Amino acid sequence: MWINRKIENQILKIVNFMPSVYLSGPRQVGKTSLVRKIFPDFSYISFDLPSIAERAEKNPDLFFGQIKENVILDEIQYVPSLFRYLKYEIDSQKGKKFILTGSQKFLMIKNITDSLAGRCAIIDLLGLSYFEIKEKVEENVSNKEIDELDFIIKGGYPFLWVEKNISPNIFYSNYLITYIERDIRSLINIGKVRDFERFIRSLAIRVGQLLNFSDLARDVGISVSTAREWTSILEASNQLFLMEPYFRNIGKRIIKSPKIYFTDTGFLCYLLGIESKDDLLNSIYLGNIWENFIINEVLKLFSFNLIKPTVWFFRDKDALEVDLIIELNGKINIYDIKFTENPDKNDIKSIKKTISFFDEKQINKAGIICRTLHEYEIDKNIFGLKINHLKELLEKKL
Repeated sequence: MWINRKIENQILKIVNFMPSVYLSGPRQVGKTSLVRKIFPDFSYISFDLPSIAERAEKNPDLFFGQIKENVILDEIQYVPSLFRYLKYEIDSQKGKKFILTGSQKFLMIKNITDSLAGRCAIIDLLGLSYFEIKEKVEENVSNKEIDELDFIIKGGYPFLWVEKNISPNIFYSNYLITYIERDIRSLINIGKVRDFERFIRSLAIRVGQLLNFSDLARDVGISVSTAREWTSILEASNQLFLMEPYFRNIGKRIIKSPKIYFTDTGFLCYLLGIESKDDLLNSIYLGNIWENFIINEVLKLFSFNLIKPTVWFFRDKDALEVDLIIELNGKINIYDIKFTENPDKNDIKSIKKTISFFDEKQINKAGIICRTLHEYEIDKNIFGLKINHLKELLEKKL
């Protein structure tokens, strides 16, 4: 079963005018399957095989000399030295297209900006969105529906939706082992694998919270510098992201620590021991997991059009907080995220207070994103403040 990715057309458009594209994303997010589907006539080389990676690294001229057509170079993070040779190939082989994939983000971007500036477009492939899955399930199975909680627990890795007989628990337990062995060990020297596993689980229980590296390091039994390094590695390999607080022109009242989110809620639920809807609904982390899910879906929406919005949260020293601020075209949209189906006037207090920190000319929209069945206005005096269902909001492009 193939699940259509809404980003496909954008990738095809970019390849028309760029000689190379680097597709970045977490391990097993579907990068290889996607590029092989939309570029079926390209030759394919995977550096996942150590023998091929070694041959390319030791004899790059010979390696490129054997490539006579458009090519997909898969898992290129294993041969970072190829980038300087790739620059020559792109410049000398006019018209040839190179599709690169990799699961390590920041290190590869440095190689691209150093060696392929102006020659390579960088595209982030995130996991399947809830609505990509929902459309496919309902298209193939009559009267079958999937709700948000089903998706949160299972996550957005394609394999779980294609191979119905594997449980998320088995998939993610193997995923964690493979991720540590293949990605982490190639980046840093981990003395004890159990320490790193404990570190990831300690991050999971902090989802949607301010990240305090001193507390994190103490809980795991590692140094603060190691906690920072390991967090950077998880971010570089697309497993989590840090959201910074909004503090532009607002002064010293704003908390400067970032909040932590995982790029996949299925992996997050696995790390928290959540295997069913009952587990999720009874979890003390329910609100934070829901917040992570909504923010992921918002970022995926923008990624479909290759837009990278600037996103923040707002929190001041008195713990006044709003979950999501999106800046686009010089304007900001302010959203709070609630698990409830029926927010009331008390639920909009944070947004009302937060708006007072901004010049009203900056603000485009404000609202609550929640599980309501239908969108409705709750306070027309505050930028037409609305209670939004996720689907309706995304259809309106936020």
